[in-house]
Amino acid sequence: MPHPYVLLSAAVSLDGYLDDTGPDRLLLSSPADFDRVDEVRASVDAILIGAGTIRADNPRLLVNSETRRAARVAAGKPPYPLKVTVSGSGELDPAANFWHTGGDKLVFTTDKGAERARSLGLAADVVSLGPELDWRRLLEHLHEERGVERLMVEGGGRIHTQLLQQGLADEVQLVLAPLFVGTPDAPRLFGPGGYQSGRLRLLESRRIEDVVLMRYEPTAPGTGPLPTAADHQWLARACESAAQCPPSETAFSVGAVVVAADGTELARGHSREAGAPVVHAEEAALAKIAPDDPRLATATVYTSLEPCTHRASRPAPCARLILDAGVRRVVTAWREPDTFVAGADGTGLLTAQGVDVVVLGEYEDRAKAPNRHLL
Repeated sequence: MPHPYVLLSAAVSLDGYLDDTGPDRLLLSSPADFDRVDEVRASVDAILIGAGTIRADNPRLLVNSETRRAARVAAGKPPYPLKVTVSGSGELDPAANFWHTGGDKLVFTTDKGAERARSLGLAADVVSLGPELDWRRLLEHLHEERGVERLMVEGGGRIHTQLLQQGLADEVQLVLAPLFVGTPDAPRLFGPGGYQSGRLRLLESRRIEDVVLMRYEPTAPGTGPLPTAADHQWLARACESAAQCPPSETAFSVGAVVVAADGTELARGHSREAGAPVVHAEEAALAKIAPDDPRLATATVYTSLEPCTHRASRPAPCARLILDAGVRRVVTAWREPDTFVAGADGTGLLTAQGVDVVVLGEYEDRAKAPNRHLL
C-alpha cells in the first residue's frame, strides 16, 4: 500500500542530544529556524509526535504564521495540518495543549490502549492498530483513510529511531545547534539498534543564524518482501532512466538500477542504451558490474518493468541474467503486459527461484509514460 512521504524533523546538540535533564525544555533552534519549521509544518498534511513528547514538552504544534495558514486555506486545505500522536498504552493527558489548539487530532494506539484513550473524552479520533503498534498500518491508514501525502514527524527520539530502523523515513531534516549537553541520561535523537538507512545521501546543507540545517535521504535498499523508503527513491530513478530510451515500435522502454545493500549505486542502464537496438535495461546495467563482485549477492535490482522471461535477440532473458548474477531481490513498478510476449511472468520465474520480488504499483504510471505509444 502507498504511504505518505515521511519527513523526520529534529534539532540536536553537537553531542547528539535532543534536550537536557533540566525542568525546562532546552531550546536548540534559532528564531530563524523556528520560522523555517513553521514553513515546513505549513507544507505538510499531518504532523506526528509521540505521547512522551506531549508529556515532556506540552506543545501546541501549530502553524503560527497567519499568512501561511491563509495560503493553506486558499489551496483548499484546512488552516492547520492534522495533528497525530501515538501511544501504546492510551495514557494521555486530556488537559494538554495538543488537544485544545489547531485543527483535527488523531490518536493511534493498540486494542488495549484504545479503551483507555476513548474513556478520556479526548477531542480526537482514536484508531487501534491491533494488539501492538504497527508503523506500516499507521502510515497506510494516514494515506488511504485521511489523504495524507506528506507527514512531518517531530519526535520523540524513540519514534524517530523506529521509523528509521524500519526503513520508513523518506527524509531526515536535522538541525545542529552549537552547544554540548554532556549529560549521559539526557534524551538522544536516535537509540541503539540495527538501521536500514546505510550511508545517507546529503540533499542540502544550510546555515541558519548560528545553527546548521542538514537534509538527508536514506539510500539502503530493503531486505525481503517489505519495501522501504529508499526502495521508492531508487525505483523512481529507474523510471527516470526509462525516459532516456530511444522510442521503439517493437520493444518497451525500460530503466534499471542495481544498488548494493549499503546504498551504493553499482550501475544503471536503459533499453537500447548507446544505440544498441536489442539491449535491455537490466542487461545493460549488469554488464557494467564485474560478475564476481561480492556485493551482487545482497544487491537489489530496480527495474521499471518486470524482467523479461523470453527474448529472441539473446540466449538469456533478463530474469535469467539476474539469477545468474546471484541477485536475490528485485523491485519493479509494472508487470509486463501481453503486448509482445503472451503470458510473460518474470516475477513468477524469479520468485520460484527464491528471489524476493517487490511490486510498487504506485510507480506504474511513471513506468508506462515512455511507452504510451505501445499501449
